[in-house]
Amino acid sequence: MALGLEGKKAIVAEVNEIASKALSAVLAEYRSMTVDELTALRVKARESGVYLRVVRNTLAKRAVEDTEFACLNDSLVGQVICAFSLEEPGAAARLIRDFAKDCDKLVTTAIAIGGTLHGAEQLDAVAKLPTKDEAISSLMSVMLGPVTKLARTLNEFPSRITRVISAVKDQKEAA
Repeated sequence: MALGLEGKKAIVAEVNEIASKALSAVLAEYRSMTVDELTALRVKARESGVYLRVVRNTLAKRAVEDTEFACLNDSLVGQVICAFSLEEPGAAARLIRDFAKDCDKLVTTAIAIGGTLHGAEQLDAVAKLPTKDEAISSLMSVMLGPVTKLARTLNEFPSRITRVISAVKDQKEAA
């Protein structure tokens, strides 16, 4: 069934709204994937906070026109599925990478982060970006390091004085 003008406007508005809030985007060709495989991909996307949408390329180009993902316009060729990370920058890349391990029909074509277009070879690098909890954890450990070292240093001073006094005491008792 053909899509009317109002339906096309609604799709463009929806994808534009998501793209304006997204942290990163991944385009992947899904040629010859079965309906079951696409359904499984959509279920995993919902679980990981990724907006996944198959959109006509002309509509997708209009949707990302005024967003930081406008750099994807030249990559919107063929049968592509758009994955937008809404919570973590690496979520869409992780989803596509992990699903492509089981389904070789899903091929990454482009990645965009912060208005910069990256090739498909950068998929692993983007997928390895830490999650929000991992980033906070590593930041806290870096911040805790100097404080811990200061506490150990301050704790060492009384211990040294105690050892010196004990050594002087032993020396006087021996004499």
